[in-house]
Amino acid sequence: MWPDNVKLLVQIPCLNEEENLAEVLGTIPREIDGVSEIKVVVIDDASTDRTVELAELHGVDFILKKSRTKGLADSFRLGQEFFLTTGFDILVNTDGDNQYNQDMIGDLIAPILAGKAEIVVGDRGTWKLSHFNFPKRILQKLGSRVVSSVANTRIPDAASGFRAYSRVAIANIFITTRFSYAMESIIQGGNKRLRVTSILTGAKAVQRPSRLFKSSFQHIKNSASAILKGFLMYQPLKIFFWLAFALFVGGSIPMVRYLWLVGAGVAGSHLQSLLLGSLLISTAVIFMVLGLLAELSRVHRELYEDQTALARLSQVESDLQPVLELHGAHFHRG
Repeated sequence: MWPDNVKLLVQIPCLNEEENLAEVLGTIPREIDGVSEIKVVVIDDASTDRTVELAELHGVDFILKKSRTKGLADSFRLGQEFFLTTGFDILVNTDGDNQYNQDMIGDLIAPILAGKAEIVVGDRGTWKLSHFNFPKRILQKLGSRVVSSVANTRIPDAASGFRAYSRVAIANIFITTRFSYAMESIIQGGNKRLRVTSILTGAKAVQRPSRLFKSSFQHIKNSASAILKGFLMYQPLKIFFWLAFALFVGGSIPMVRYLWLVGAGVAGSHLQSLLLGSLLISTAVIFMVLGLLAELSRVHRELYEDQTALARLSQVESDLQPVLELHGAHFHRG
């Protein structure tokens, strides 16, 4: 169980959200049982509309404004560092497009307050959402199953951006993709043995087109890339082993055929079987060596990330300025 003086930060990544931001801010609870302080930070991705002005008018506690648009993943990374340097205990991420039910933030953080989870994902219940067409529902379900398999956990809506993170979880997550933090953070959390769970929160229809991707194909391509990257980063030996095994089996077949023909004294040299088998088996050996090297790299990276996570947990507010400069952002209180 957590102490009584838990401090919660709600972050809202925004890009031209003047039509929706006021409603998002109006549905964020300002009192939650077990939480002593709730603050809101808007992370503006260089909006060209009145997003920042509206954030100020509605009493947002903090505003991080980037000088140029760098994407959702960059906004999440900036929010991570701000959260860690300002001494909060739990971070909730929602979106400026008002698709999530912010009034359920209390339910979202409940498993963390109860000591049962470090990461909680708000399940939109995509299979029942009327504004999701059938192909989109299938893709969401398939993608979530793949992510859950890679992360060794079970999350029914891996693409949901409505999440809660403990301080330890945020310190241990290192987002490397430029597309989105959603799937990568689950993969990292699961492989780092953080307790990841989800609760049903539902979602609202968003009228405007997504600003994260231009088409379903782009979304699928970027999501697949993020999943594959996560798999290679955290389970490289498994991937290279199965590739090497398949190549070895494939190479053994023509080799066995060649030896059988030679032993039977069948006419002909059958060098094509010998060459094909040798090529496939040699490639299998190369893949195994690559797998071992990748595994050593994974171990080295995890040791580095562990040390960095410890340093992150001891960050103070004076560490914020270098982070802002790195992201090309400016900070001011609302």
